Amino acid sequence: TNGNMALFSLPEDTPVGSHVYTLNGTDPEGDPVSYHISFDPSARSVFSVDPNFGNITLIEELDREVWGGAKCTVAEKVVILVTDANDEAPRFTEEPYVVQVPEDTPAGSSILKVHAVDKDTGSGGSVTYFLQNTHATKFAVDRHSGVLRLQAGATLDYEKARAHFVTVVAKDGGGRLRGADVVFSATTTVTVNVEDVQDVAPVFVGTPYYGYVYEDTLPGSEVLTVVAIDGDRGRPNRLVYSLVNGSDGAFEINETSGVIFVTQSPAQLRREVYELHVQVTEVSLAGSPAAQAMVSVTVRIVDLNNHPPTFYGENGPQNRFELSMYEHPPQGEILRGLKITVNDSDQGANAKFNLRLVGPGGIFRVVPQTVLNEAQVTIIVENSAAIDFEKSKVLTFKLLAIEVNTPEKFSSTADVVIQLLDTNDNVPKFTSHYYIARIPENAPGGSNVVAVTAVDPDTGPWGEVKYAIYGSGADLFLIHPSTGIIYTQPWASLDAEATARYNFYVKAEDMEGRSSLAEVFVTLLDVNDHYPQFGKNFQEKTMVLGTPVKIEATDQDAEEPNNLVDYSITHVEPVNVFDIDAHTGEIWLKNSIRSLDALHNITPNGDCTWSLEVQAKDRGSPSFSTTALLKIDITDTEVGTKPGLGRGPMAAFLMQTKDNPMKAVGVLAGIMAVIVAITVLISTATFWRNKSNKVLPVRRVLRKRPSPAPRSVRIEWLKFRRTKTAAKFALKEDAPNENCNNNSLGSSLPPEAPAPPPPPSIAPSTGAAHWTVPTVSGSLTPQQPRRSPKPQAAGSPSQSALVSELRQKFEKKNIDKKTYF
Repeated sequence: TNGNMALFSLPEDTPVGSHVYTLNGTDPEGDPVSYHISFDPSARSVFSVDPNFGNITLIEELDREVWGGAKCTVAEKVVILVTDANDEAPRFTEEPYVVQVPEDTPAGSSILKVHAVDKDTGSGGSVTYFLQNTHATKFAVDRHSGVLRLQAGATLDYEKARAHFVTVVAKDGGGRLRGADVVFSATTTVTVNVEDVQDVAPVFVGTPYYGYVYEDTLPGSEVLTVVAIDGDRGRPNRLVYSLVNGSDGAFEINETSGVIFVTQSPAQLRREVYELHVQVTEVSLAGSPAAQAMVSVTVRIVDLNNHPPTFYGENGPQNRFELSMYEHPPQGEILRGLKITVNDSDQGANAKFNLRLVGPGGIFRVVPQTVLNEAQVTIIVENSAAIDFEKSKVLTFKLLAIEVNTPEKFSSTADVVIQLLDTNDNVPKFTSHYYIARIPENAPGGSNVVAVTAVDPDTGPWGEVKYAIYGSGADLFLIHPSTGIIYTQPWASLDAEATARYNFYVKAEDMEGRSSLAEVFVTLLDVNDHYPQFGKNFQEKTMVLGTPVKIEATDQDAEEPNNLVDYSITHVEPVNVFDIDAHTGEIWLKNSIRSLDALHNITPNGDCTWSLEVQAKDRGSPSFSTTALLKIDITDTEVGTKPGLGRGPMAAFLMQTKDNPMKAVGVLAGIMAVIVAITVLISTATFWRNKSNKVLPVRRVLRKRPSPAPRSVRIEWLKFRRTKTAAKFALKEDAPNENCNNNSLGSSLPPEAPAPPPPPSIAPSTGAAHWTVPTVSGSLTPQQPRRSPKPQAAGSPSQSALVSELRQKFEKKNIDKKTYF
């Protein structure tokens, strides 16, 4: 606001540094105006003014409650009023609040008034009161006056709670502070101490009361003490004890201490139990009786506990009892051999005691377990399985009798010794479920193999074990019935090559037939007892240059290394030109031999024939060996070295199968079977085709056909100039085949072969063959490097026959069906 600050008010919560007013001054003469502000000497300087512009700024915080305004002079003195803000909290006066309240104060009574002051004005200075926790208190406070009262229906009890703590909250009405609405509060704690009032009767503590008078108690001895306290513990009165009735003159009580003592000798007392009634009375400060209380006291006249329990046998006191019995008796059986009695000579509670067995638990139990004065002791079997002769031959227990309710806890013990007798309750058991043995195959008859062992824990004849053997593999073995040693039959001949392993069962049996089984596995250890064997001791083989030949020997031993064979050449004639694989037996020419010419120069006759002595030796220990004679003929597949031999693959095949003629026969038979199958397929197809054309001749007319061009079939066979085995292969000329369509004479010369040897002469095939039912025949003919010219034929014999037959059918289609040849 622009003006002269004639009347200006400012809230006390105005922030320091705020621009609160602007002075506007003029000079009538037009000179510049400067501004300044001054305060009364008794007031603080809370404002500053800009001398040039007149802007007034608050430089110190305002507090209306401290000072009510400020005066400043510009051209005149002005008063600045500071308005109130809610910046003060209520404060309780006269703290702390502690009040003494009798416990019999009536409900609703006023107890105390609390007062709080708030320096603010208006709503910020008004104070209201309330309790912080209204649910867990017996008090209430007036909202406006602050008077604390005991709630309606509530009572105080010194014996339950001697003090109460009440928290009172004072809250103002709220107001603005720095632009926000705020409410302030304060709390105080009121301590309410409850004063005790004489309103509770005396109380006995330690009830119920029991006392005992023993047989050796002297007159005047204390029996027990009763104790009572005033129920009003805050201001207790003096208590006086007295006996009302029940004493019969035998007991008295000290009126101050409450001690009860006996006035007569126990022998003079006529009753075992006395019920005394003791009364306690409060005496007020004035000396008059007040509240009273009564309690019952039980006094028992008892015998002195001076006798421990004692065990008796048939002949008097006894502390050791013995019994012999068989193991594993029936469950619940009574040990009737034990005659035990227990007795306590005292009377009443002193004669009550417990019985129990001390020793291995759960085997026996004793009956009865609690005894009064005297009882017959019975021991019963609880766990039959634990009564085992093999585990313990003697069972020892202690029979303990101990008093129950006496402070002395007198006790006594007696030893119970049970000697167990053995029964046949165990099965013989082998030390292992199976036994593994190894024995050389050359072991003589009667040799020990393995010893089996079975154990029967029973004693005497029940523990004797007999052994037996059975099973499909037990034929060659026997077992000693007592020692369990397994050995071979005297006549047994073991052979690892025939049977390498045996397994069978052994049985251990006691005298009553209880038995168990174990399995025995016997492995025969192979012994090098076989020589390597060649298929033949003398063999002949043909070696094609560049291709090895193989010789093989077998060893009948069962295991390695006894059946592994190594090969070596021990002797060669005329010269050793061979190498042999020691493991496979393959023989080949040395690398220096590359042609037959080199071999011709080595052999005396130039016939390329060698004799070898080959040794086959096994790897056993000791090692065995055998030899075989091998005759090798060497030839070449590319250039025929024998007369009549061609250069084709057929010649190589025949050379390779020289030593195995059955292989050549099998191959020829296979080829012929294929040709026959093809012929059958062609004939079947032709038949079904003719049938579809309705050509159905009833009779087959066979006519003589004109002879085709001359043809000769020649097969050359190898003929080796060798003795013995080579003599089986000789060059033979094919005989005329009556099934072939060769109708004219013909001859063909064999191809020329290099000398030596000269080629064999081939006789020309002659003879005329009449037309017959067409068949197919074949033979293996080696491929000729040079062929002589042959006349062209219309086809193969089988094809010609089929075509001719078909032609005849069409020519005779209209001829009478009954025409015959």
